[in-house]
Amino acid sequence: MALACLLVSAGCNSRADEEPAAPATTTTEAPATTAAADTAAPAADVEFASLTGDPAAGEKAFAVCTTCHSVEAGVNKTGPSLHGVVGREAGSIADYNYSDANKNSGITWTPEELFVYLADPQATIPGTKMIFPGLKDPQKRADVIAYLETQS
Repeated sequence: MALACLLVSAGCNSRADEEPAAPATTTTEAPATTAAADTAAPAADVEFASLTGDPAAGEKAFAVCTTCHSVEAGVNKTGPSLHGVVGREAGSIADYNYSDANKNSGITWTPEELFVYLADPQATIPGTKMIFPGLKDPQKRADVIAYLETQS
């Protein structure tokens, strides 16, 4: 749930700074080219290790998440505090009401696990409270994770 608001907020703004797609042309090859340009790379096509996250860019992406999350220790909102989330066991903040799915996931939030989770929370932890469909842009995920790594 904690990351749900993070992702919902980051996802809502994930395309705000992207350039608009090129208009389609009348040639028969244009639709395939245009469609490919509009589609973000699937999470499975990019590995976390191949990216370098930018904490400053991640902080900007995270700014909208502050409605639901805090990076201050012990400050839970709609979602749990994300202070020290990198390296923490899922569902482990004592005073936050996690879903059973999250509490029993057995996940430790390594950067790699966060990268997968942020792409598609429901697929990673079926039954999680996090309703966000995922942050599809791999670079934005890496940036948010780099920012969260500074919050411990």
